Amino acid sequence: MSPDKIVVTMVGLSGMAFVFWFFLMKKEKEVQVSGSVDIVVEGGYSPEVISIAKGKTTKINFIRKDPSGCLEEVVLGDFKIRKTLPLNQKVIIELTPQRSGEFVYSCGMGMYHGKIVVK
Repeated sequence: MSPDKIVVTMVGLSGMAFVFWFFLMKKEKEVQVSGSVDIVVEGGYSPEVISIAKGKTTKINFIRKDPSGCLEEVVLGDFKIRKTLPLNQKVIIELTPQRSGEFVYSCGMGMYHGKIVVK
């Protein structure tokens, strides 16, 4: 095998390993919440993953700083909640989950995601 084919093969394998790690192996940092949490909406959600207690009311405060039209709405499908997020204003969503599990939320177009872990 010629040197240029070896280099191309190595670069291709490295690229595949990176894509596998980025999409399948990357661990999300989970933030433990009691009472309330502020989630900043700017190019996504920060923090992206929160952990809340089952059966206890938690206030999730969304603060949108990104003028992108995609992020002007948040959808918590499992809780049947859809809220408009005005720019630079706090929108409070109160949750009292009755079952444990992982619940995904997203922007109105489904391009940006976050997760609520109920324990």
